Amino acid sequence: MSDTTPITEVGKERRGAPERPRLDGLEATWSKAWADEGTYDFSFTAPRRRVYAIDTPPPTVSGSLHVGHVFSFTHTDTIARYKRMRGYSVFYPLGWDDNGLPTERRVQNFYGVRCDPSLPYQPGFVPPAEGGLEKGREPTAVSRPNFVELCQRLTVEDERAFEEIFRNVGLSVDWRLLYTTISDKTRRTSQRAFLHLLKQGEAYTAEAPTLWDVDFRTAVAQAELVDRDVAGAYHTLAFRRSDGADLLIDTTRPELLPACVAVVVHPNDDRYAPLVGSSVTTPLFGAAVPLVAHNLAQPDKGTGAAMVCTFGDVTDVTWWRELGLPVRATIGRDGRLLAAPPDGLSERGASVYSEELAGKKVAGAQKRVIELLRESGGLRGDPRPITHAVKFYDKGDRPLEIVTSRQWWIRTLAHRDELLERGRQLAWHPAFMRARYEDWVSGLNTDWLISRQRFFGMPFPVWYRLDGDGEADYSSPLLADEDNLPVDPTTDVPAGFSESQRGVAGGFIAEADVMDTWATSSLTPQIAGGWQDPQAGDLWERVFPMDLRPQGHDIIRTWLFSTIVRSHLEHGSLPWSDVAISGFIVDPDRKKMSKSTGNVITPQALLDKHGSDAVRYWAASGRPGMDSTFVEGQIEVGRKLALKIMNASKFVLSAKLWAGAGAGAGDEGAEVTAAAAAEHAAGAASQPALAHEPVDLALLASLADLVSVATRAFEDYDYARALERTEAWFWDFCDNYLELVKTRAYGEMGLTRAISARVALAASLSVLLRLFAPFMPFVTEEVWSWWQEGSVHLAPWPNVAGDAGEAEDAEAEDAEDAEDAEDAEDAEEGRTGPAMGGVAGELAVYTAAVELLAAIRRVKSEAKVGPRSPVARVTFSAPPGRLNALERVSDDLKAAQNVAELVLLPADTESVEVELA
Repeated sequence: MSDTTPITEVGKERRGAPERPRLDGLEATWSKAWADEGTYDFSFTAPRRRVYAIDTPPPTVSGSLHVGHVFSFTHTDTIARYKRMRGYSVFYPLGWDDNGLPTERRVQNFYGVRCDPSLPYQPGFVPPAEGGLEKGREPTAVSRPNFVELCQRLTVEDERAFEEIFRNVGLSVDWRLLYTTISDKTRRTSQRAFLHLLKQGEAYTAEAPTLWDVDFRTAVAQAELVDRDVAGAYHTLAFRRSDGADLLIDTTRPELLPACVAVVVHPNDDRYAPLVGSSVTTPLFGAAVPLVAHNLAQPDKGTGAAMVCTFGDVTDVTWWRELGLPVRATIGRDGRLLAAPPDGLSERGASVYSEELAGKKVAGAQKRVIELLRESGGLRGDPRPITHAVKFYDKGDRPLEIVTSRQWWIRTLAHRDELLERGRQLAWHPAFMRARYEDWVSGLNTDWLISRQRFFGMPFPVWYRLDGDGEADYSSPLLADEDNLPVDPTTDVPAGFSESQRGVAGGFIAEADVMDTWATSSLTPQIAGGWQDPQAGDLWERVFPMDLRPQGHDIIRTWLFSTIVRSHLEHGSLPWSDVAISGFIVDPDRKKMSKSTGNVITPQALLDKHGSDAVRYWAASGRPGMDSTFVEGQIEVGRKLALKIMNASKFVLSAKLWAGAGAGAGDEGAEVTAAAAAEHAAGAASQPALAHEPVDLALLASLADLVSVATRAFEDYDYARALERTEAWFWDFCDNYLELVKTRAYGEMGLTRAISARVALAASLSVLLRLFAPFMPFVTEEVWSWWQEGSVHLAPWPNVAGDAGEAEDAEAEDAEDAEDAEDAEDAEEGRTGPAMGGVAGELAVYTAAVELLAAIRRVKSEAKVGPRSPVARVTFSAPPGRLNALERVSDDLKAAQNVAELVLLPADTESVEVELA
């Protein structure tokens, strides 16, 4: 790839502050300017040490964005903008996650179709609806290729809408790097990585008990499980012991009684110790099952004895596997009881099953089993209602079942200790989030299931031979050649075969399953970074391992974990050095804002009403890793802040302020144009050493402290703290400093003293705009264009003497190539701008002045007079040190509050007397 050097000519002419500046319309103006000028373009020739690479989360394209997306993506964008201002070339791609169940469901509902893989492709197919079917109308069955075409058509429209919103929000991504998770490039990467795992023995196929969603008709991985409280009941069933006595067992799933293969008790439960090794007979179905012992049995739950069914829950799977029990499957993949009774039932039991239960849905079967048990005497007492946690697919509506099926897996259990160590090597922001990762890895009970029985997803590059009887040989799959990727085995043929051999004895069949969406999303560093992509040149070496993975805490167990797994197995390293975790947006009831909950708020109306900077302000105020309640009033505060930035900037850059012999101006008293005022302000901002008045020096010292705090906060990925401290300093600057120095800055105390104030004002504005730029990019860029060259977002981050952050270290390495030390120093000064440190300001002077200002304002407020009402005398009594500080700023104080006489009296304690004129 060729290098793209960002053009920094945005706002190159200092046009001065407009007469009536407006926030409205800034988004469209500057979004276009940034795109035209390539402001955020990544440099493909930047050395790795000067690159900051972000593995950005690709949002799922299945409808519309909500404010939660704006919330978390703004967090990432503040970091990207900060790093860019620190001198890095920021690799900041964006992708769309456009395959998987959410997309399929949306397409089904929108077009009124359902996929039937047995149907042939229909060229020119026109869906029966766009926007949903009329009530009562059945969806139309379509072939898989037709269904995939509809998925691609709808996702393109959704992606266009997503991009428009993200541009409006001001994300500084490099849109040239945009990718999708179903493109040919992504399919090639995903299939290549899968083949590598298969050859390494880290991926395998197996027939095994699998968590199954009966509505989506697909397997579900452990990471996709959620517990939901549902109403249920304990039913006490009477099993018959060999001596004729009853063995009572409590269960919440009596419909699984025909699937019972054992009764389990705890080995230390003395009540059942004599019975271990014997057999008991199930009520109603007459199956003889062994009574066995296992440590997972719970003596204090129910009667202490539990029936083992194949399969009711994951504990049943553990017991079945570890105790070597048989399988009696009763629930099919459609959520109905199988037509044929399982082996092992008595003749009468099998008849009951066939006549009463076969074909029923689970709920109907449960109801009928309870009735039959009651009639036969197998149910003791009445059901006892309970509420208990049940496993669901996180996108499903009904409890999961467990069925036996052939699936694809990636080995994770064998690497548990290595994956835990990878988590310890990773820098977590905030640090406490590492515990969630460790809890997840420690609690894994299966390998990672990556196959799904769906249609719009990543195909496995696999076929299977059919023997002479037409039976598939799953033990030796036929694999695609890496040079031929990507492939779709349902339409492509394996090497050495022809299409005519598909599905016939001696021929082949395709792997019909597709990969789980996380199996591809776990490769976002490889997809975005051009791993093994000849067209990407040496991009991979410049960006991997990446620097940052930003994401929500809810997908630590899925996206973060799976990406670490893939990088560990493929590259033997972490995929990134740092991870920054965002919290949820919750509604006033503290419920997560999500489409499934129905409490989402879409961002466009908020952006139109308040402006993007205001919405970003609200988002950036959310603490890293912490959930935040959506309060529109905070967005209104952001709007007021943006307006204040604009108005305060207009004052600092006003022609009136710079009239006369300001810093770099002409003759005293001469009028200047707005453009000339901007020129003078720019010159003054670069010369903070010209400030000499005590309150000005104190302000600049305080500003240097602010830069240090904000820089440390950003280096710790605590954007919220950087914003909080900058905002607090800015409001103090507006409320107190501007009032203190306004008269002096206008030249009413002489030229020399005016220059000091003007320099401090201009230097402060320059720094403040850069500190606010990561959070409020539109208003800061607009104001910057009034008086500075280039873009504020490519301007250097404010520098403090002695501050040596990452960028300085990188710059120092580059400086080794400079011809001499002087060249290196010049390069550093050009990148960072003039240092704010080293100012011997006296903060006590400023603090004392502000506190006295507040006291005088309070008296005026209580007297209900205006802020400029004259004051005859102010008498301030305090210890000498305090008086000395106020003496040095007395002229500014008197001018600020229109005070005729300021009397300073020594005293042990402080007191203020204000006499209004």
